[in-house]
Amino acid sequence: MELSVTTSRRDDIGIVTVEGEVDVHSAAQLRQALDAEVAEGRTRLVVDLDAVSFLDSTGLGVLVGRLKLVRNSSGWLRLVCTSERILRVFRITGLDKVFGIFGTVEEALEG
Repeated sequence: MELSVTTSRRDDIGIVTVEGEVDVHSAAQLRQALDAEVAEGRTRLVVDLDAVSFLDSTGLGVLVGRLKLVRNSSGWLRLVCTSERILRVFRITGLDKVFGIFGTVEEALEG
């Protein structure tokens, strides 16, 4: 399945919506979208993973790397995910304790 990454904004918060499979072949597309948001000065990001069907270690690495990047600028990166399959990846790796994971974009925006 192809990867689709779209961005929108709510005030100064970047919202990155991801659909499809995030793997070694497509993770660069996600990285580019997140880097573009940061380059435009947005260090508060919501990444909506609700339509992601697969996420591998490369995709996790992109998310962790961008989390560190925005935290260095006093920002944050929050995730939206309700898929048990994807949530399990975060639990197994312990990253569910590193990222704020929310059920909806609205909840993530409110923090």
